[in-house]
Amino acid sequence: MASGNTVLMRLVASAYSIAQKAGMIVRRVIAEGDLGIVEKTCATDLQTKADRLAQMSICSSLARKFPKLTIIGEEDLPSEEVDQELIEDSQWEEILKQPCPSQYSAIQEEDLVVWVDPLDGTKEYTEGLLDNVTVLIGIAYEGKAIAGVINQPYYNYENNEKQQLREHRNEAKAGPDAVLGRTIWGVLGLGAFGFQLKEVPAGKHIITTTRSHSNKLVTDCVTAMNPDAVLQVGGAGNKIIQLIEGKASAYVFASPGCKKWDTCAPEVILHAVGGKLTDIHGNVLQYHKDV
Repeated sequence: MASGNTVLMRLVASAYSIAQKAGMIVRRVIAEGDLGIVEKTCATDLQTKADRLAQMSICSSLARKFPKLTIIGEEDLPSEEVDQELIEDSQWEEILKQPCPSQYSAIQEEDLVVWVDPLDGTKEYTEGLLDNVTVLIGIAYEGKAIAGVINQPYYNYENNEKQQLREHRNEAKAGPDAVLGRTIWGVLGLGAFGFQLKEVPAGKHIITTTRSHSNKLVTDCVTAMNPDAVLQVGGAGNKIIQLIEGKASAYVFASPGCKKWDTCAPEVILHAVGGKLTDIHGNVLQYHKDV
């Protein structure tokens, strides 16, 4: 049965379109050339114009459609009138064709908490490592992450750049057109969509960990796992995508620093395909609004 009339699936369908809009904003800010960088707590904790505009777009778009939601965003922004150009009111119709898991069919707006990271991997964004960047919208019910959307604004951007270079040189295009950006989504009990699930090569133990926030504890924990290889990249969302696409076996970050908006959406995608995300002691994470 289609799920068009359930709150959860309407919210996920809207979050899909809203995340795509945020991804466009992230790309536009780079194209315009003025990142508007602000240091928050330290040199590795940055905020850009893209963080601010994307969060305004996501939170305002969700609040207009679902006024009883609790929405928690990473950026501490002043209340102000939001430009209509930032509002996205469409929804992804393909999601509404999917059945809503029965345990979530009666959920009401006021039961849900939405955790928003408008630009995960900000430091990498400022350094031009654009494939590290994601937009994260996670949805929690009774403290548990149950649905999530991840937009990668620069998925395929290297292929896209190579294609543009070939066109500039009037060379023939090889292979299919490289579409810039993609959106992954998932709901527990239904599955995760928008990517191809892959396993790490047999016999390989590959760890992915932080690029910008390392310390001795993180390094010691990674070393203790005796990996065949270690990947150091930005963004929690990006690292979870490495797991589901078979580029890494485990994501290890044994240190304070990750926030609930970093993990809510990626956790859903990982759990929907049989993975697991916990704290350093193996406890599940809680996503209540006042956690």
